[in-house]
Formats: sequence, C-alpha cells, structure tokens
Amino acid sequence: MTGRPDLRLGITDVAPVVSCGSFSARAVVGEHLPITATVFREGHDAVAADVVWTSPDGEAAPFNRMERYGDQPDRWLSTVVPDREGRWSFRVEAWSDPLATWHHAVEVKIEAGQGAEDLANDLEEGARLLDRVAAEADGGNGEAVKAAAAALRDESLDVTARVAPALADDLQEYLHAHPVRELVTSSPRYEVWVDRPRALYGSWYEFFPRSEGRVVDGTPTHGTFATAAERLPAVADMGFDVVYLPPIHPIGRVNRKGPNTPQFPGGNPYQVGPDDVGSPWAIGSDEGGHDAVHPQLGTMDDFTAFVARTRELGMEVALDFALQAAPDHPWVKSHPEWFTTKPDGSIAYAENPPKKYQDIYPVNFDNDPEGIYAECLRVLRVWIDAGVRIFRVDNPHTKPLNFWHWLIWKVKETDPDVLFLAEAFTRPAMMHQLARLGFTQSYTYFTWRTGRGELEDYGRELAANCHYMRPNFFVNTPDILHASLQFGGPQMFKIRAVLAAMTSPTWGVYSGFELFEHVAVRPGSEEYLDSEKYQLRPRDWAGAEASGRSLAPYLRRLNEIRRAHPALQELRTLRFHPVDNPNLICFSKTDAGSGDAVLVVVSLDSHNTQIGTTSLDLPVLGLDWHERFSVTDEIDGATYDWGQFNYVELDPYREPAHVFAVDFPRPVRFPPPVG
Repeated sequence: MTGRPDLRLGITDVAPVVSCGSFSARAVVGEHLPITATVFREGHDAVAADVVWTSPDGEAAPFNRMERYGDQPDRWLSTVVPDREGRWSFRVEAWSDPLATWHHAVEVKIEAGQGAEDLANDLEEGARLLDRVAAEADGGNGEAVKAAAAALRDESLDVTARVAPALADDLQEYLHAHPVRELVTSSPRYEVWVDRPRALYGSWYEFFPRSEGRVVDGTPTHGTFATAAERLPAVADMGFDVVYLPPIHPIGRVNRKGPNTPQFPGGNPYQVGPDDVGSPWAIGSDEGGHDAVHPQLGTMDDFTAFVARTRELGMEVALDFALQAAPDHPWVKSHPEWFTTKPDGSIAYAENPPKKYQDIYPVNFDNDPEGIYAECLRVLRVWIDAGVRIFRVDNPHTKPLNFWHWLIWKVKETDPDVLFLAEAFTRPAMMHQLARLGFTQSYTYFTWRTGRGELEDYGRELAANCHYMRPNFFVNTPDILHASLQFGGPQMFKIRAVLAAMTSPTWGVYSGFELFEHVAVRPGSEEYLDSEKYQLRPRDWAGAEASGRSLAPYLRRLNEIRRAHPALQELRTLRFHPVDNPNLICFSKTDAGSGDAVLVVVSLDSHNTQIGTTSLDLPVLGLDWHERFSVTDEIDGATYDWGQFNYVELDPYREPAHVFAVDFPRPVRFPPPVG
C-alpha cells in the first residue's frame, strides 16, 4: 500500500510548501502569510479545515479556521502573522462539520415545506450538537447555545421558531469559531523560516567607497571610509535602507587590470600603471585576505565607524562576500589545495568564455571541503562581529549547493537576523535551488525584461514562488548597463526605476544611475566606459542636483511612496491588469493587513506619448465589476474617479507613470490565486 492510510479526509496541495517539505518556506515578521489547502471528503456532508500554527518555542496559536478561497470549491485559505524570527511550523487539519451539514439540511427541508413531524430527528440531532458545544462554552455564549438547544426541543413552537435561535447570525458566528469537529485528519507538519522584515522589503544603494575621495588639481585621490561616510546622508535622504559595498579587502597586484582593460582574447591585461587600483573582486595580497580591510580605505575600526554612521542614519551595510582569490592572496601560498591546478602546474584563473579574469583564482571546494568550509565560516563571523548583517554573495551559482546550505544555516544557528543575497544571473533551476536551500534574496532577470509580455510573465512567476524566492530588482549594476538605458534617455531611467520600485518589495540602484550614466565601453557591450570596477570614479553629486541633472529627487519620491504603502512592501499580491496598448503596463498590489492598495500604470516607451484604456480586474481588488472608486496619483497629487475601464495618457517627457493610492469602498481582501 502507498500513501497515508490515516488520511480519513482528503488534504492535498498544501501551501506554502517547498520541495514537498524538504526545505523551509519563508516569511518575515509581521507578514500576513496565506496558508492554503485543498480539503474534501466523500459524500455530501460538510467539510471544514483549520491551521495549527506553531511558534519556534512550540506554542500553538489559538484556533485558526480556514475559509473557502478563490473559485475552486475545495480550496481553503487562512492567514497567519508571525511575530518573531525563527523556525515556525504549521499543519492543516480537515474535519467533518456536522453543524454545517445540519444547518444546510434543515434550511433546505423547511424551504421544501416539511414540518416539525418530518423534522423530528433533525431537530433533536441539532439539539444534541448544540449540547456538545454548550458543554465547553461559558458565560453568555454558553447560555445562548443552551437556549438554542432548548428551542429545538420545544414542541409548543412552530418549526420556524424552533430553529430560529440556532440559525441566528450572532450564534452562527460563535459556532463558526467553536465548531463541532469530527473525523479530524491532519496533514504533515511543514516548516516556515521567519526572517526580519528587511529580508522582504528594502531599497538598496551600491557605491564604491574608494571613489568617494577628494579631487586635487583635477586628479582623484583614493577614498577612505571616513570620506565615504560623507556620502551617507545623501543616500539616506534618497530613502535607501541598505548601503551595499563591493569588496573592501586588499586587492591583488599580480595580473591587476586597469581602466577599460580588455577581457577578451587579443587584449593585454597586464599593461597597467603603478597607480591603477585594480578590481575589488581580485581579493587578497601580501596586505591580507578576506578578513582584512584595504589599507587605503582605512582600518577595521574605521570600517566599524562607517557601519555605525550608517545605522545612525537609519540604514545598514551590506557587504560583498566573494569567494575567490587574487594570485597573491595568502590562501594561494598557505593552501594551494583550495584551487585548481592545470596539467602544467599553474593555477587556473577565472574564465567566462570569451571573457578572461587573469586577476582571479576560483576556489575549488572539493579538495579540502572541511578546511575551506571552516575558513569561509570564520571569515563571515569576522564581518558579523564588525556589525554586518547582510551579505551580497558574488556568483554563488559557481560554488557547490551543499556548501551554501551548510554555511547559511550554520550562521543562522547563532545569528538568525543575518541575510544573504544571491548574485546569481544564471539558469532558472540554479537560481530557484539557491533560494530553496537558504538564500534570503536573489538577483533576477529584471534587468533584461523590458517588454510588457515578458515583464508580466516574470512578475507572475516570482509572485507564484514568493514563498521561498524573494527578488531584488537592481536597475543597473557595475556589470550591467542594459541597452534600454544606453539609448532610452533620462525618461527610461525613470521608467525602469518605477518598474523596479513598485513591482518588487526590494530594489536596488548602483551609483551613477541618478546621474544618467549610460555610455558603454563598446557597441553591443553592457560594460560601462571607464568602469568603476577598475578605476576611481568621483562624481559631482551636488553640482548635478543643483543644476537639475540628477534623478535623486525622483528616487527619493519613489522610496517615500514605498514606505507609505504596505502593499508595495510585499510581492504575493502582485496582479496584472489588461491594457489595450502593448506599450503600457498596469498592475496592482494590496495588503490585507492594513487595507492598503496601490495601482500602477507605466509607459514602456521613453520617446513617445502612449494612450490606452485599462480593463481592470476589479474582483482581484475585492470590488464588484461596476463599482467606482477614487485614486490619487502619489507622484503628482492628481485625483481621479476610476472604474473598470479608464483612459490613460502618458507623456514620458512629463511623467511616464501613474502610481495611484486607491480609496476602496470596503476593506481589501486577499486576492484570488495568481493566474
């Protein structure tokens, strides 16, 4: 025999469940987490269900009854709200609901004209069910239940009067919360790992501290943590929550690369000047390795002061965790077995054909896994002790999956608030598996999704899998300058910022985006000209903003809108709505906990005015098809009366998007399932 013979009633398709329970689902503190299941039984008797929600210390929450969900008759939903970090669990209980069965049968029989004599057994059956409830009830509720049972047995009353107390709304509400449960059947127990809210929601800003130095006689000097800290108030003023720093460690000198160094065959990557700073991702030299600070940036005390200043401004630091080494990294000399040796005895450098990274040696995790695992954990703890609670992990898809599963949960044992972002621009299967096994967030394909169809498809995919995979929508990175930004003009920078900030709970900007930096190193390339990866790149922030050539005020407004609207701080309620113009995209997000709702319309054309008509799926918003409601544009303050069909006209040179706060005539409900 296969399956579970103890399943008296049917329970299938429980969610959120990751890989049949092999991994934990994810939530954050305060999040309204929907738990759904398909529940059914044989015959016609009523069936019901509840969720047993258990905290990390083993305490079960009060009775949590599920309600019918969506347009599937056997699908059930309940929401739970974790109030602390850690490993929570839940199970679904299905049960026969004799009170509901009785209620339906009596109503139908009375409507069919049956009298008290015909219903004698039904009336006594109902009274006995109420006796069972009364035995556990107290106070006024207990008296009401007893009175309803007595009325069912009172033969001096006509049949309508006898059943009226039992069917009264107030008593039915009590019975709904205190049912008679028979044939109780339980699903397996499933785990949910609950993180702090920053795991789901945040605005990231990436910059290189070394570029924040002084310019002396037209020549930039190497920045320090002290000079970089001067940039922090402006970043905080734009509303960012996380300051992400590329590697801050000593940089190798062997095979160091200089400005605009070709990475392709035929280029000579070794002709660099004595003052070329090299790539921060070429980690390690005789000055130290992954546990050291680059001496030109300062000391470890200087770094902890930078972290403290970031926190004073309401932000926190995310630090790059890149497991690779420059040829002169201390590991190369002390542990050559941690690298791959070629047949000629040389150590293999990194390649992503046709690109060559002669300044980097990849780590080989198979020769001495015990040693390299322990060293990686030690390095992480150095930076955790220095105040870092978020790590952006470089290229995790090039390292073993079992290593990451071990490392992440080893850290979580002692520091459950530490978060890990996977920079994994790789195949979908690998991206999803990294998320399943423990990564808190993931870079995504958003940068390359520019058309409406692909944006909608990708948004639905992410929303459907948000119980384990949380996206971080970076509009640009030091490695990725998409063609849309190269040729779309300043209006496209606005469009991409709105799409990222409104679609994803977490989004990110690499510095220079607000200055509309858009020139590629060569045609067809996504690399920046004068890439900051290989040289200092000071910027005139104040001058750009003073002259109106900065996107900073717009980014500030987007982050203000995100903070004001809980709906924008989650992903699972993302729903797309039809528009009759493929150059316009429309989507909504709601938050059942706060009753908040946001409706966004964005033009995808940065050069031409686009006109269209929305056809809103109003039931997704909890409304009837013909209801009207008010919307207020959070960008320009304009208010409109909207319904299902709405005229939209967006001129990208004025404003390429509407971000509407929606004033609903009733509380927002959790929307139907994705798709």
